[in-house]
Amino acid sequence: MPWLQLKAHTAPEHAERLEELLLDEGASAITLEDAHDDPVFEPDRGTTPLWNETVLTGLYDDLEGVDAMLERVREAWAIELPDEPCPEIEVELLADRDWEREWMDGFTPLQMGQRLWIVPSWHAAPDPDAVNLLLDPGLAFGTGTHPTTALCLAWLDELAMDGGLDAREVLDVGCGSGILAIAALKLGAAHAVGTDIDPQALTASRDNAARNAVDEARFALHYPEQLDDARHFDVVVANILAGPLVELAAMIAGHVAPGGRLALSGILAQQADEVLDAYLAQGLVMDEPAIRDGWVRLSGQRPA
Repeated sequence: MPWLQLKAHTAPEHAERLEELLLDEGASAITLEDAHDDPVFEPDRGTTPLWNETVLTGLYDDLEGVDAMLERVREAWAIELPDEPCPEIEVELLADRDWEREWMDGFTPLQMGQRLWIVPSWHAAPDPDAVNLLLDPGLAFGTGTHPTTALCLAWLDELAMDGGLDAREVLDVGCGSGILAIAALKLGAAHAVGTDIDPQALTASRDNAARNAVDEARFALHYPEQLDDARHFDVVVANILAGPLVELAAMIAGHVAPGGRLALSGILAQQADEVLDAYLAQGLVMDEPAIRDGWVRLSGQRPA
């Protein structure tokens, strides 16, 4: 079935009203995007940052009467915002397509390091003899496509190649989809613990562990406050954001056992020094940063 697409550029403060007008006219779906793709990574506390210009897109399954509908939108806009010109609304007819198949085609197997692959369920593993982690894109963060996740997965793969994961215990702080903990288990770790403040993340981690035939006894999932403060781990990974990594430095570093290894990611290049200083202050010996596409992974070790 073909769709009618309406697209308009508007100031962020007017986007909500334009959205309401298009919904009132029967839009099946509305999306709002940054017109210039300017990222907002970590806003100041108490603020709600907005991009400078919003692209609003509406989809309609009714192809009739579009001119009359646009005229009603303009009239309503003129009444409510008489001092603001109504945004120009572009109209395009979208041919019928298999949207689900196109979405799936955008996710292909990804190699992380030497042995590890992330494989969506609808693809065959490129190397059946590799360590294949079955993972589909979902609501929880972490599918291997983002540089922060890829940096951590490559670090785990390298650690496993050096024998540093064999029969070890792993802590994944902010586990999201569970990708890092599950990868560590499939690479040779004996046991892993994942923590996250989001119940949806814990559910996703549990589901992904089952999909990868990871025994429940090997992968425990908790809210952060349920984790024993005195428990130490051979390997600790935290792929969150720079602000929380600094705030939680004492807690995260405190779970690294003597001789244990640590990897931190979710850090922009300009934030790396602050995070590095926070973990040096916790007595860890830190390695040279690894950088990919402007993102940084910090790693280190607690002296034995």
